[in-house]
Amino acid sequence: MPNAALEAWLARARAFAQRSVEREFARVAPSDGPLAEAMRYALFAPGKRLRPSLVLLVCEGLGGREEDAVCAAAAVEMLHTYSLVHDDLPCMDDDALRRGQPTCHVVFGEALALLAGDALLTAAFEALAGAPSEIVAPSVAVLARAAGAEGMVRGQVLDLSLEATATERQVVDMHALKTGALLCAACELGALAARAGAAERERVRVFGAALGALFQAVDDILDVVGDRAEIGKTPGKDEKLARATLVRTSGLEGARRAAERTAAEAAEAARALGFGPSHEGLLLVEHLLTRTR
Repeated sequence: MPNAALEAWLARARAFAQRSVEREFARVAPSDGPLAEAMRYALFAPGKRLRPSLVLLVCEGLGGREEDAVCAAAAVEMLHTYSLVHDDLPCMDDDALRRGQPTCHVVFGEALALLAGDALLTAAFEALAGAPSEIVAPSVAVLARAAGAEGMVRGQVLDLSLEATATERQVVDMHALKTGALLCAACELGALAARAGAAERERVRVFGAALGALFQAVDDILDVVGDRAEIGKTPGKDEKLARATLVRTSGLEGARRAAERTAAEAAEAARALGFGPSHEGLLLVEHLLTRTR
């Protein structure tokens, strides 16, 4: 049964994410034309808005103000959306469905979708530059590191190159880069918005890394058992592309056990941040473990 307190918080966090993205998109994106249309189509498709919600969760959880999290929240969602647009291209996963609607390249063509992704990536850093001046530089460093050659992009390269015979350890390491790096960055951006110190930021990184592992473990499971209408993308894609996943390396039950282990690690990390049993951070861990979309 859904937790009413968490459902209320998720609704508030999604509304915050929507406002943040709308405000920053209006500030940094082209006002009209096909490029703006393609960017808007991808960015405002109905999604979970998990990453900007994590910026808010950690910022407020560490005593920060919602207003200081707006630019970071918008930036991380723009950057995440760029990665989805590129991931769906024929040269990558060649997917026709994302967030319950036709993918950007299906609607606008490959070239414009590619450029829309490029534009969202650069717009993310322009949005982040609008954060309070004392946190702009460290925030840019966190997001760039998570998104680039030592983070998400490296993870995507590994995802394309790992053989179906990869070990569970190789898959977990790939997940930590492809998915975990950006979720971890979202949490650390929230800590920066709250002006957290180095020790607290390290605890936040542990929390974010565990959430990333949990999220991707469940994603691997949903690719096998998920319903197309509910998850909003094409199930069975990993099997079709012979991608290395936790389900392939460990079986469905093994992947479920891995998800439970990472959920326990995330809950422990949340408690280390001072989040009590009824805090959204702990409730979110259970939500991510049991999600069906």
